[in-house]
Amino acid sequence: MPLDTSASFDLPEGTRALRETALAFARDVLAPKAQEWDERKHFPLEEMRRAAELGMAALYVREESGGAGLTRLDAAVVFEALAQGCPTVSAFLSIHNMVAWMIDRFGTAAQRARWLPRLVTMEAVAAYCLTEPGSGSDAAALRTRAERVGDHFVLNGAKQFISGAGAADLYAVMARTGGDGPDGISCLLVPKETPGLSFGAPERKMGWNAQPTRQVIFEDARLPAEDALLGEAGRGFRIAMAGLDGGRLNIAACSLGGAQDALDRALAYVQERRAFGRAIADFQATQFRLADMATELEAARGLLWRACARLDSGAPDATAFCAMAKRFATDVGWRVADEALQLLGGYGYLSDYRIEKTVRDLRVHRILEGTNEIMRVIITRHMLGRR
Repeated sequence: MPLDTSASFDLPEGTRALRETALAFARDVLAPKAQEWDERKHFPLEEMRRAAELGMAALYVREESGGAGLTRLDAAVVFEALAQGCPTVSAFLSIHNMVAWMIDRFGTAAQRARWLPRLVTMEAVAAYCLTEPGSGSDAAALRTRAERVGDHFVLNGAKQFISGAGAADLYAVMARTGGDGPDGISCLLVPKETPGLSFGAPERKMGWNAQPTRQVIFEDARLPAEDALLGEAGRGFRIAMAGLDGGRLNIAACSLGGAQDALDRALAYVQERRAFGRAIADFQATQFRLADMATELEAARGLLWRACARLDSGAPDATAFCAMAKRFATDVGWRVADEALQLLGGYGYLSDYRIEKTVRDLRVHRILEGTNEIMRVIITRHMLGRR
């Protein structure tokens, strides 16, 4: 019996158009300089502002707030496409988008008016501060504290592994304003010029070299309470987790984009490279490897798109699906990129062929936005009804 091809699943026409725009930007603007940015450890703010002109700095900020008002599926498709040019830049745009959305979703009218016009254009750059030196996966155990003194908060503590630290103009900081546990945490908006805010030395990293990573340090940093508090006091952990649901989808998308680029490069290489009188692509072992890589990417992409749909619809199991997509897509993305490097042999290890950079960049995706071990904990809690 022949296969029924009358029913097919594809992206909406508008989303496909977004993908084409993002792919063109990745090809023309990001890809030509990605290797140079990595080697120079250069933060390409000018190019990111060009992406912002296309709406890519506020993809799911509401239109009435100046954003593009798109869905999480739209955003995931855009970040995957951008990552084909440079996973590092795409990932930072994801973080910036997350903070802009948090302000749009939880901020006051005054906070939205103050920050969103500048975040939408990337005149101002945003960073997300949750992880601390002594509390990585156990984020609810954070120790950074904000004491209420009159109409100000006085902030003390440190945040670790902060992308964009030192370059960003605004920091969304999770700090303890109450007792122990998640209900004692609030989210504070901290401008870069705040007295008492400083930064550690730039971290030396395996990958993600086109965005700075530093410690963010608070020493009696004073913040006007009305301007600083995002949402209600004690709701900061929930705000942080809401942001991370979307952030996990985005980083999954960045993994798929980087891996797709690596696969495309490997596919071109094996058709040109000859061994034992034949193109490498003619060997069955190569063909099987390529087939597995393509299949795993498609499986991860399908799960990611389903998770996006769950989050867009407000489904009660959306957090679990976001965790599944993040765990699976980041594992698959890194594995496919590593397999692509192997197909190129010694050439894959050379920076000229671009795949080694992708392998380095994608490795951290299995750690950030919650390690993949923590994703398994989140999934199992939902399965057991222990949310």
